[in-house]
Amino acid sequence: MVPEGRKAVRRVAAARLVSLTGSGAAFAALAYLVYRLTGASSAWVSLTLLLTLGVQGIAQPLVSWLGDRADRKRVLVASDLLSTVGFMALALMRSPGQLVTVACATAIVASPVFAVSSAVVPNLVDEKDLAWANGRIALGRSVGNLVGPILGGAIVAALAPGRHPTGGQLHEAGLWVFGFNALTFLVSAWLVGTTRGRFNDERPAEPQYRGVRAGFRFVARDRVLRAILLAWVVMLVGAGLILVAEVALADSFGKGSLGYGLLSALWGGGAAVGSLLAGRVLTARREGNAFTLSILAASVGLFLIAASPWWILVLLLMGALGMTDGLGTVAEQGIIQRRTPDEVRSRVGGAIETAALLAFAASFGFGGFLVDAFGPRVAYTVGGAAALLATLVLVGPLRSVSREPAPSAG
Repeated sequence: MVPEGRKAVRRVAAARLVSLTGSGAAFAALAYLVYRLTGASSAWVSLTLLLTLGVQGIAQPLVSWLGDRADRKRVLVASDLLSTVGFMALALMRSPGQLVTVACATAIVASPVFAVSSAVVPNLVDEKDLAWANGRIALGRSVGNLVGPILGGAIVAALAPGRHPTGGQLHEAGLWVFGFNALTFLVSAWLVGTTRGRFNDERPAEPQYRGVRAGFRFVARDRVLRAILLAWVVMLVGAGLILVAEVALADSFGKGSLGYGLLSALWGGGAAVGSLLAGRVLTARREGNAFTLSILAASVGLFLIAASPWWILVLLLMGALGMTDGLGTVAEQGIIQRRTPDEVRSRVGGAIETAALLAFAASFGFGGFLVDAFGPRVAYTVGGAAALLATLVLVGPLRSVSREPAPSAG
């Protein structure tokens, strides 16, 4: 018989797979629609990312506080239902300004998903199953990121073909993709809402960790968590440029929306493999080295993409980058969960997520102009340098994790 905790994790993982399949399709379509409706402007793509991923960083402290003070299952279900409404509205938008504005509001209501769903994992399974559970949920996320962009790119390519589709064709493609994503959020809400299991510990009458900023204070006192936060900030200032550059990179090879979808999909496929591998091979003592090496491998891969003259090599490297990211993400989540008490776990995850997303936002502020001025390959070079610097930040603190991992925080 499968333990109840493992059943619960599989349902949460399925919910993330379904919703992220829809979201991967929707955001691939959103970026491409905005790019084409604005006359192939990378600056508009940058603004779109700034007002979706960037605004989620601003919302993280509040929504992660809700994850620690309210019932986490209800927070996740409410987020999915509100996201359904948001994407139904997005399907009716026409101009780039309307699309970006509604996407911004929808990103805010979807923002609890990562920090809160990660925080529930140690409540659903025993400590010995933590790596397996994180790997399973990351696998669902990665498969969603694999299938979604391909689906979104294929729908846009079918309904808005060629390098110069009409506005009407683009709007029809958006209606189908965004409507599909609204449906996936409904399915996700049902899966999470019907999951049996403990999503949080009993709340203490006198909380030890008070307020929206408690997660930041906890991270500031922990050497390992401080290093993880700083490494993400350094790396993602560079990596954010890559998200801006992906549409232009695919365009430079003459691959259009389908090529853009393939870039994201190969990364997602690699991440799925890496997540599955992580769930099988990672232990508490291996997590520190695995996370550090994953960032170093990302640096090498980004430098190679910047120099590659062949589209097929770019795709293969994106798959390899995804694999290292999948492995590193599972390792990182294990480190955070083992070092963090349940009472503040959502806020700690939210604090690190805030720093990461605001670093993204910083790069979106100038990324579009950089890509328009110098081309997409410069973005990959800067991203590789940032990942190399992030590796240096992690080496010392995370070596101690491999020697003497922190006990489970419960």
